[in-house]
Amino acid sequence: MYRFDDLDPFESRRAKLNTWYELGVNPYPAETPSHSTVIDTRTSGNHLAIDGRLEEGVAVAGRIRAMRGQGALFFVDVQDETGKVQVLFKKDLISEELFDRLALLDLGDFIWVSGELFVTRRGELTVEVKNWQILSKTLRPLPDAWDGLQDLDLRQRQRYVDLLVNDGVKERFLTRSKMVAATRQFMAQKGFVEVETPVLEHTPGGADAEPFMTHYNALDTDFFLRISLELHLKRLVVGGFEKVFEIGRVFRNEGMSPQHLQEFSMFEFYWAFASYRELTPFIEELYSHIIMECFGSLQIERGDKVLDFTTPWPRVSYVELLKQYAGVDLMTVSDEELLEHTKKHNPEADASLGRGRLMDMLYKKTVRPYLIQPQFVIDVPVEFSPLAKRKADEPRLTERILPLVDGIELGNGWSELNDPIDQRNRFEEQEKLRLEGDPEAQRMDHDFLRAMEYGMPPITGFGVSIDRLMAVFAGLDSVRETVLFPTMRPEKE
Repeated sequence: MYRFDDLDPFESRRAKLNTWYELGVNPYPAETPSHSTVIDTRTSGNHLAIDGRLEEGVAVAGRIRAMRGQGALFFVDVQDETGKVQVLFKKDLISEELFDRLALLDLGDFIWVSGELFVTRRGELTVEVKNWQILSKTLRPLPDAWDGLQDLDLRQRQRYVDLLVNDGVKERFLTRSKMVAATRQFMAQKGFVEVETPVLEHTPGGADAEPFMTHYNALDTDFFLRISLELHLKRLVVGGFEKVFEIGRVFRNEGMSPQHLQEFSMFEFYWAFASYRELTPFIEELYSHIIMECFGSLQIERGDKVLDFTTPWPRVSYVELLKQYAGVDLMTVSDEELLEHTKKHNPEADASLGRGRLMDMLYKKTVRPYLIQPQFVIDVPVEFSPLAKRKADEPRLTERILPLVDGIELGNGWSELNDPIDQRNRFEEQEKLRLEGDPEAQRMDHDFLRAMEYGMPPITGFGVSIDRLMAVFAGLDSVRETVLFPTMRPEKE
């Protein structure tokens, strides 16, 4: 009989691993014997009564989640992706050698078992083992089953353990996958084509963000990781794709917060011969479709609030909101007055940031936190919308929409600028801001301007972070909880 009681959990598992090798058994075999999933095995025994047996044998493979017993009986719970089943080892049904080797098992090990399926007197469907083998030996003990893994930093850093021991984590990421699938399904039904565009760019653009830089050795050239999908997708519209979308990773070298990630999944689409007037109800329909597919109701609980996504959502003016919440009329306020108002709420405000950035700072401090139920903020000033088309009746504003839910922007869309001369002028204004010290200002993209000069039809576009969308819809406080492996500070050795 094997004994490891005098060793700590790590030493014990190493000793058991060595014992397997000493027995001539590979504890990490390449092949898994034929078996069924746990759910199929349980289904095959649903008709059994207490003490009933399935005449033909069954086999399952999975991870050990519980072990109990002594003497001649040994019970183990085996779990795979589909569920959990109890297996029973009886000393008189398997060889003495196989029974003694049960002492070499630990919680977390993977095993394969075969035997007869029956129902115990307590009503538990159980596999009575006739044969078994080790599939993978674990060298680290799992966290305590009752306490789980509580430390948030560890949960995000070791998501593989978080998934194993904390209830609901895996289901959350299955919901995310379902949400992405529902998005693709909706866009395909509406006639949009999914494409892929470059991650490495000569000129980053399409968003106000500081990029990451890398070096391409073969070309001996610096490249930027994209901060948006926008400008390449618009090039495709120039090339004749009238309904196009992409779901892809983008990278922004910015600070951490519950609503921001440095690497995240962006969903963007562009729609030729449409404007923000068609875009607004389209977004309502898209979000309603996703919510119903994933959650089954348009009323979603988020903390102590109930968010009602029933359409139509209110449309509220950016200018009117600033007037209502901050007492500032953007149509008449001077640059000096705007800076003074902004500094009251954000002391870091500086004239070099430009009028658009100051507007945004003031809006984020005084307006956005109070917009709870789903709604659209519309008609954003041109200084803060370098890629959006101006309103015909008020050129100082743009045809832009911002869906707001619980104080969080759930996307950004507008009637896209398709005048290459106007676009060049706005890029030049952004370049001035960048040269004055704004690292997030957009850059002059000469190739994109060249594409526009070949002719771009009237177009509307929209983008949203999949991670942020998931966080709001699932009632999560942080987008980091929607990402399997968020970017973390390196561990100390």
